[in-house]
Amino acid sequence: MSNFDELVTARKEWINNVLKPWCQGARRSELLKADVEWLDIAGKVTAEKTLWLWAWSRFPELVHENLGIEETSQIELGLQDGRQFCGFPDSRQSVNGQLVLLGTDRADGRLVELGPFSIDEIAYVNRLPD
Repeated sequence: MSNFDELVTARKEWINNVLKPWCQGARRSELLKADVEWLDIAGKVTAEKTLWLWAWSRFPELVHENLGIEETSQIELGLQDGRQFCGFPDSRQSVNGQLVLLGTDRADGRLVELGPFSIDEIAYVNRLPD
């Protein structure tokens, strides 16, 4: 690289071709390690808007590209062990690779908190029709 423009291009390619895909596939324990050093790794960007957004983007129906975890749509969450849960994601409670849902208690119909569910134990996320 002989000029600044080439450096900027190389950095953008590294972010898009290395860093972002790594976040999308890394285990929670590795993401937590990266979170501690994120400013040194990724530059002056918050982990919430990059590291964790990219990690959750492995479930496209769960995230909004610019806002993070999408709270306005009800989802069905399937875990690796076969359990399923339905509810609305709570982005304020969903931190450090753990997802919290607000769902309805089947017994009495009241609103309950479900989870937290580790990103590692989630098999799939489906958005439910309105």
